[in-house]
Amino acid sequence: MNKIKKIRLKIHSSKTGNLVPITFDKDLKLKIKRIFFLYGKKNSFRGKHAHKKCTQIFIPISGKFVLEVQTPKKSKKFILNFKSKTAILVPPKYWCIINFLDKNSVLMVACDQKYDSNDYIRNYKDYKNYFLKR
Repeated sequence: MNKIKKIRLKIHSSKTGNLVPITFDKDLKLKIKRIFFLYGKKNSFRGKHAHKKCTQIFIPISGKFVLEVQTPKKSKKFILNFKSKTAILVPPKYWCIINFLDKNSVLMVACDQKYDSNDYIRNYKDYKNYFLKR
């Protein structure tokens, strides 16, 4: 769990709104190859998988979420929302579950890998076997 990093987001506010700059190569030392947005309904779950190679950054856009990151031996929960000014960097080989706590929630995920269905471990039993062999 010590490889998971909380990233403090800088928010610049003005009368007209907020600006949240993120420089991936400078601030996060990560070469981003894919970004996607998750739109969730209240009390719905997404994720429920791990990646073999892909590092992900979870960035809350609106709403509130619980990001649960697991290994077969440990689990840690992070509460995310825009006001927390926090993003979470999750390296490969961690099982992730996202619980949407508010309706109309939006979560941005930035990845250092292009989509590859072979990178996903979607069954928890397979994940445990994969993780424990490493």
